[in-house]
Amino acid sequence: PPLKDHLKVGALLPTIDRNLVPPHYGAAFLVYYSPMRPPIEPSWNHALATEFEKSYFVTLAKKVQTAYQTSVVYPPVSLLFAALTHCPLPAVTVVILGQDPYHGPNQAHGLAFSVPDGVVVPPSLRNIYKEISADIGTPIPHTGNLTRLAEQGVLLLNSTLSVTSGHAASHKNWGWEQFTDVIIHTVSEKREHVVFLLWGASAIAKRSLIDEKKHVVLTASHPSPLSVYRGFSGCKHFSQANMYLTKHGQSPITW
Repeated sequence: PPLKDHLKVGALLPTIDRNLVPPHYGAAFLVYYSPMRPPIEPSWNHALATEFEKSYFVTLAKKVQTAYQTSVVYPPVSLLFAALTHCPLPAVTVVILGQDPYHGPNQAHGLAFSVPDGVVVPPSLRNIYKEISADIGTPIPHTGNLTRLAEQGVLLLNSTLSVTSGHAASHKNWGWEQFTDVIIHTVSEKREHVVFLLWGASAIAKRSLIDEKKHVVLTASHPSPLSVYRGFSGCKHFSQANMYLTKHGQSPITW
C-alpha cells in the first residue's frame, strides 16, 4: 500500500526494530511504518480495505501499536498478517481456525497452530499430526512449520492476531475478533466449496458466519491434550476435506 495508507491508522512509531522489517521495503517504510499496516497480500488488501477505516479497527490499531512499543508482543509485527500473505483469497480452499498466537519466545509466526522450523512442535499440533497420520497414513513431520499448507490454500487463521509474551489471550476482546470474523465471512461470501475445520467451542461459535449451502463445515473438539479425546481424535477431518475438495474439482491438500 502507498505510504499515506500507513499513516491512516495510529501514530508513527518512534523506533523500529529493523530485524522485523524485510529489507526490500526500504528506508521510507521504516520512517512511516505503522504496525497495523504491514503490507498485505493484494487480494486481501482489496477485500478488507474498508475495515481499516472503521472506528473499531482504529482503536484496535492504537492498542496493538502501544503494546508493541511498551512490551514484548508476538508474532513479530511484520508477520501479523502472515496467514493472509501465504494464502491469497482466490486460493483459499480450507480454513482452520485457531484462538490466539503462541505466547512463548520464537513460537508465533502468524499462522494458526504453526511454529517456525527448529522450534519444538507444540502439544496441539502434535495431536493434529497424529490425527493426520492415523487418518491418511502420512508420516508425522519433524517440523511444526505449516507454511507448506498455507501455500496450498489452507487459511490458518487465529481469531486474535497478537498476544503479549507470557500472557495467553492478553489481546482478546481488543477488536481482533471482529476483524477476523470479517475475514471468515469474506471467504464464505467470495469463495465456493471451502472446507471449514472448526475445532473447539470458540471456533464452532463462528459457524453462523459461514454459508453452509456453499461450503462444508466439519467440527470437533480442540486438539489440545485437555480435549483431544472428546472428539478430535478419530475425526478423520483431513480425508473428509480432501474428498470434498476432489468432488468439487479442487486439488486435495498434501497434509
